[in-house]
Amino acid sequence: MQTERPFVMTIAGFDPSGGAGVLADIKTFEQLGVMGLGVCTAMTVQTESRCLSIEWRPLDEIITSISVLMKEYPVEAIKIGVIKDAIFLEKIIETIRFYNAGTKIIWDPVLKSTSEFSFFDLETLPLLKDVLKKIDLITPNYNEYRVLQESSLLDQSENFCAVLVKGGHRTDKIGTDILIRNGEEVSLEPNLDESSGYYPKHGSGCVLSSAIAGWLAKGESLEDACRKGKLYTEKFLKSNPSLLGFHSV
Repeated sequence: MQTERPFVMTIAGFDPSGGAGVLADIKTFEQLGVMGLGVCTAMTVQTESRCLSIEWRPLDEIITSISVLMKEYPVEAIKIGVIKDAIFLEKIIETIRFYNAGTKIIWDPVLKSTSEFSFFDLETLPLLKDVLKKIDLITPNYNEYRVLQESSLLDQSENFCAVLVKGGHRTDKIGTDILIRNGEEVSLEPNLDESSGYYPKHGSGCVLSSAIAGWLAKGESLEDACRKGKLYTEKFLKSNPSLLGFHSV
């Protein structure tokens, strides 16, 4: 087994355009110098601009895949992406913690795509209350954060996970992310030179969460991992004018 790079896993959907999901995560891991492992949760039919359909992989197959990998490799961090519902997420978290209680877990709660295609079953949101206490960080966009808040799922006084609220959908300070941890908030301002500009990208949330997972696996603190993940994502955003970005360190 190689020991030069820490192992990082993505548990996410397969996007044939390569812009999001497992393929985007693996591209990110490779650029950051970590060894990427992947488990597919769903197969989609989509391009960078629209999602036409999704076929969920059976939960038992997902759990088996995770188990096989975690038995074999010392996984330092895991990024979770598109998940069918809270029941799927709970079983996945239980499996991860069974094999390695210290693995860092980041969940990017994809509730809807930018094109308004629904993924997560919102009726199961109340079941997340205990699950979120077993996760290290979630990375909702501004709209997803409000949905979770309205469901009373992010009360920091109840030992919920840290939250990085992505600022791409904000109307006031666009691009400013907020890291909420133990009731304290830290603003992560954009690093981009305003004169250089950046462009919307399909899968930018996947890239950010997987970059954070990669940096955590390399030993960075949560705040520093978020800052470095944000910087990587900003380079991704300004890589070209199209919706499919280029990956580079």
